[in-house]
Amino acid sequence: MSQIQLYSAILCPFAHQVRLTLLEKGVPFELIEIDPQNKPANFLEISPYGKVPVLKHGDRHIWESAIVNEYLEEVFPDPPLLPKEPMQRAQARILINFADTQLFATTHKLLISQNPLQQVEGVNKLTDSLRFIEQEGLQKLSEDESYWLGEEISLVDLTFYPWFEQLVVLEHFRGFQLPSGLNRLQQWKAKVARRESVRSISNPPEFYLEHYGRLFQMMFDLHQPTLKQ
Repeated sequence: MSQIQLYSAILCPFAHQVRLTLLEKGVPFELIEIDPQNKPANFLEISPYGKVPVLKHGDRHIWESAIVNEYLEEVFPDPPLLPKEPMQRAQARILINFADTQLFATTHKLLISQNPLQQVEGVNKLTDSLRFIEQEGLQKLSEDESYWLGEEISLVDLTFYPWFEQLVVLEHFRGFQLPSGLNRLQQWKAKVARRESVRSISNPPEFYLEHYGRLFQMMFDLHQPTLKQ
């Protein structure tokens, strides 16, 4: 089997998802870190969208985290990270899509917005998303089922978890707080955080605060008017 290379960026939650999938499956890979502010000159040849993650397997490239993870599930089926039954697989894909298009997309808009009203809207939308997750997902599980799809970890868990590792950024820079009553969600987060794959690549809150602080300072500097001499 050809060597796998993963083009990643340390703050990218989507690259984080793929790294967790590779680790859970025990697939060896070479990690290639990309600086989003200083990309290699040939990066568009590697990633047509100019984004990470990108998986290189042999002489082919695959991008978009959900697609990359499903590719890994097909090529490296053990241990399985998606259900075999078609309806259950469809439900898993719906949850993964919700994480990417609702939770992560709203978070990105909230973090880059300089408009106070838009920030309030973003906080409210995230709050609604988290309550939806608790009520429509985790509360329907039995007490013995710790993960999104039951007793075994899946791509759904690995998709959602990086958001929670970076939650401190929203708390510190946007004043966001988890809404009350998310008991199953808190239990799930603690359970996933104890997994070896998660612990092996986790970063402390201070790491994210430092790195995002630099990004926000760069954004602030870019938006400052240039003083005329």
